[in-house]
Amino acid sequence: MAEFMVTGDVDPFLHVSMQAGEKIFCESNAMVMMESALDLSGKMTGGLGSALMRRFANGESFFQQHIEANRGAGDCLLSPTLPGAIDVLTVGPNRYMLTDGAFVAAESGVTLNVRTQSLGTAVFGQTGGFFICEASGSGKLAVSGFGSSFVLDVLPGKDIVIDNAHVVAWDAGLHHEVSVTTQNSGGFLGQIINSVTSGEGMVLKFSGKGKVIICSRNRANFVSWLRQSSSNG
Repeated sequence: MAEFMVTGDVDPFLHVSMQAGEKIFCESNAMVMMESALDLSGKMTGGLGSALMRRFANGESFFQQHIEANRGAGDCLLSPTLPGAIDVLTVGPNRYMLTDGAFVAAESGVTLNVRTQSLGTAVFGQTGGFFICEASGSGKLAVSGFGSSFVLDVLPGKDIVIDNAHVVAWDAGLHHEVSVTTQNSGGFLGQIINSVTSGEGMVLKFSGKGKVIICSRNRANFVSWLRQSSSNG
């Protein structure tokens, strides 16, 4: 299996060491450096349908970079789109849900699929609209947020409330729902107004057992700015 190592404290690289015959795929423009034994190509991971869904539903690149160790072992350095920390997860018994822009790279045994969300989560949760990316299969998966990262352990009976703009990825076995942090006697609409005016807005409430990866800075504002800059450029 390819070895994923995070190197550097501020805006780190993902250092991947590959043995002969191994392959990984990563987000477009992620490759910074690779040794000559490795080959780089652009492919539609999962076929045309999957590529279209990821592009229009989650803002991922239509073509992803595929790096293969065809002529022997080699190393490469990858850089995420968002300026922030990188976390390496192991996909297998646990599947993970990814928010927009969180994907960095994965081993070839990992599959990225698009799943639908409930209406309430899609409209208020800001975790990928009506569709969200799910990582399944088997292998290592690298994700990135905006700023520093922290891994939270959700336990039964100890629900966790997180500002939706700071969520990077979470265990697919967790239950999540949209909530507000403030209470108001004026019903749900009053709670929304009170929550927005408090400066906190909508949040996601996670329950069950599993991990949630969060980032220190508001990633939703940065992703919106990044997309606007890309379309204007």
